[in-house]
Amino acid sequence: MSKMKKIFSVVSSLTVLLTLGACSSDAESSESGEASDESKGTVGIAMPTQSAERWIADGNNMVEQLEEKGYETILQYGEDDVQNQVSQIENMITRGIDYLVIASIDGSALTNVLEMADAEDIDVIAYDRLMMNSDYVDYYVTFDNFGVGVLGGEYIEEELNLAEGDGPFNIEMFGGSPDDNNAVINYDGYMSVFQEYIDNGQLVIPSGQTEFNQIATLRWDAATAQERMDNLLSAQYTDKVLDAVYSPYDPISLSIIASLKGIGYGSDDKPLPVITGQDATTPSVKSVIAGEQDSTIFKDTRLLGNSTVMVIEALENGEEPEVDDTETYDNGNIIVPTILQEPVIVDQSNYQEILIDSGYYSEEDLK
Repeated sequence: MSKMKKIFSVVSSLTVLLTLGACSSDAESSESGEASDESKGTVGIAMPTQSAERWIADGNNMVEQLEEKGYETILQYGEDDVQNQVSQIENMITRGIDYLVIASIDGSALTNVLEMADAEDIDVIAYDRLMMNSDYVDYYVTFDNFGVGVLGGEYIEEELNLAEGDGPFNIEMFGGSPDDNNAVINYDGYMSVFQEYIDNGQLVIPSGQTEFNQIATLRWDAATAQERMDNLLSAQYTDKVLDAVYSPYDPISLSIIASLKGIGYGSDDKPLPVITGQDATTPSVKSVIAGEQDSTIFKDTRLLGNSTVMVIEALENGEEPEVDDTETYDNGNIIVPTILQEPVIVDQSNYQEILIDSGYYSEEDLK
């Protein structure tokens, strides 16, 4: 292991291994792996929720990769309950983990538990969501979230032919959760594309809602987004046509489509607006194939898993992990060394190549 543990932590780890045996799992947690002669450290993995398929895929992928390399794993899901995630992480620390991977529910709510991890010499890796206001985040593994916003914004720019001067077009924007730093970065990305067209009148926002706090969607909740879309349509679009919607997340995209269909969009006389998304979930990819949702952003979780394992392996070997950015990702206390992966836009023209030919999905998955 990369660090010496206190006797209590060692005893706790042995107790966990004896108790767990082989793999076991339930709705609250998944703990897996048997000790081998070449067992390395124990990795605690705290994921936000099982209600979104991407987090299930992320968790399972990391467990598989880490166990192949000889690590013990404890995987738990907080189910979008901040205190539940805090309690799970505290339990992992007590049980003597060596590395802690966290995709936080609320990036600002973990300062105390991160201090506990530091006191036990546990290396902490922020996974796809940066933990804020703490000195005790060692590394951050994520996608280029500003680039995610730019890709979605550029897709709408191209579909509406904005660069060639077409317009005006009516657009509404949706944001991610205000307690997720990625959502703010994503917003900055698409506004970097849209702002000039808003300023010159090519893009019109009838609701007037352009600030992040006006368009944010707490916990990325699809039902919350659908309620907002219903309200926008009834208040602003009784005599106007909606031409585009920026959506930051596939379940939000599908809820927006449901709202639009409820008032007659989706027919030959009243086509759906251009609608973006993010995460390439199977329901949204099927929607893209069917010609309803126009695009989604594919963030290959296998790559994030690879990066996370790379960081842990380097630390286990007493080495400094290779990072891509040591200047940008400020959590309010420190600049967190960051490993970045690139997102990819997916639409009808390339889903076969990007998603199926790469082995991420099978043909059967998308039928």
